[in-house]
Amino acid sequence: MSDDILKPDFSTRRRLLQAAGGAAALAAVPRLGLAQSGELTVTNWGGDWNDRTMRIVETPLVESRGIKIVRALNLEPERKSKLLAERNLPRGTIDIAHFSGADAFELNEQGIWETLDLAKIPNHANVRAALRTPYFVPWVFGGVTIAYNPKFIKDPPTSLAELWNPRYAGKLGVLDQSFFNWIYMAALVGGGRMNNIDPAWAKLAEMKQVMKPRVYPTHQQLAAGFKNEEVWISANYSARIAQWAKDGVSVASSYPKEGAITIIFGAAMPKKARNKDAAYHYLNSLLDPKALGAYAAASMYAPSTTNAEMSAELRASIDFTAEQARTFNNVDYAYQAKNIAGWLERWNKEFKG
Repeated sequence: MSDDILKPDFSTRRRLLQAAGGAAALAAVPRLGLAQSGELTVTNWGGDWNDRTMRIVETPLVESRGIKIVRALNLEPERKSKLLAERNLPRGTIDIAHFSGADAFELNEQGIWETLDLAKIPNHANVRAALRTPYFVPWVFGGVTIAYNPKFIKDPPTSLAELWNPRYAGKLGVLDQSFFNWIYMAALVGGGRMNNIDPAWAKLAEMKQVMKPRVYPTHQQLAAGFKNEEVWISANYSARIAQWAKDGVSVASSYPKEGAITIIFGAAMPKKARNKDAAYHYLNSLLDPKALGAYAAASMYAPSTTNAEMSAELRASIDFTAEQARTFNNVDYAYQAKNIAGWLERWNKEFKG
């Protein structure tokens, strides 16, 4: 897939920093120090996401080195609040924080993250160029596609507009946890763009009136809706849909002609981290070829690197074709960060209310 398909809308200065950082990583002599030790506080999502992180990366590659990991598991708002509250302290309580690329960008604008020394993350040399930033280690990525139950919908939906098809009224599942993706999809169907979601509100009002959607707080509850057949159609990250299908749920993924909305997950180091040596070791471990291949297989997200150890069959099933990648809808992080609080308020009042 082309390296420029996932590029966020950064300024020229940021692009230069990315290029400089990537060159430094490639020129550096990869050499991991042996002094990493002590206690490392990692904040992350809980549930199966954390379970896989522990099993595939943290226990075998970090804790085995004598680094004691203290886990602070919560959702993004709690993580953000904690980091922002500690930014003026001499030392913070968090050494590594897992976020999406959009949340990481927002916090970088607030001056939270350390600018990474890529010589201390030798595995970063294999990260796809389009995913690189000076402050964030991308781990896996994916895209929002249409989820449908093939038992009730025989022909795979080819357009996001099918989420407004009256034929599925009362059988549409909406995920509140990623409300922003539903706003983006409504904008695209309504003639908007990723940096102009104004048409979304009329389309969401139409969806609420015509489709009588069932709103689910979490991924797990939406999966349960598919399992008990109260949901026939929805949209979610293709990796989540693949996981549900692997778990026996009657659900399939269809790539929409409007293109998928991209999502990137990874981790960053706060400037006020207490154990930066261990934090660098942790970030490098995330990109270990064998571990990242195993994580991609377990999560069904595409790996951020070009050398993750996985079968060609698996890579073909979880990555995207070049044709699909050309239609990706990349998030304008600056636009989203500026407006998302207002979006959430309107979503809760107008769509959920």
